[in-house]
Amino acid sequence: MVTLVPAEAPGDERGALLAFVEAQRGGLRRSVVGLGEEQAASRPTASGLSLSGLLKHVAEMELNWLRLAQQRPNERYDSGRTWEEGFRLTEDESVASVLEFWDGVVRETEEFVRSLPGLDDTFPLPPAPWFPEDGRVSMRWMLLHLVEEYARHAGHADIIRESLDGRTALELVALERGEG
Repeated sequence: MVTLVPAEAPGDERGALLAFVEAQRGGLRRSVVGLGEEQAASRPTASGLSLSGLLKHVAEMELNWLRLAQQRPNERYDSGRTWEEGFRLTEDESVASVLEFWDGVVRETEEFVRSLPGLDDTFPLPPAPWFPEDGRVSMRWMLLHLVEEYARHAGHADIIRESLDGRTALELVALERGEG
């Protein structure tokens, strides 16, 4: 999992944006390295967030943006689910199953983005009070938004993980590499 995107990131804008998205994904994935299910589901801060819940949220968030860009329905969307339920694993979910689901979303996102002739094509934003009515965004905007979303939640994950066992993001990089 990439930690730092090199200055000579894959040649073009598309490759660079995908590399930055992947770097931020890596921070979230590393947050659960070495943890059991119970630790990953715990909420050690005043927030209701857990590491496993963050993983579920970001995987579903990426799928939602991908389906919007593809202009296809999101097969995982459940209109009866509350916002908080999107941040908690259900009885049939585990860290491993969420990571496996996310891996599939990542592959599909990368294939879709690489198949496009460019990043300027737009798609409609979903109706929401924070989006302009009839708003549209480009694929470039979507990739930048994924960087923003992942970076925000990677920061949450850093705080939660450090609250659990004192391990910092840099220590998790070393642990992932087998150096910790």
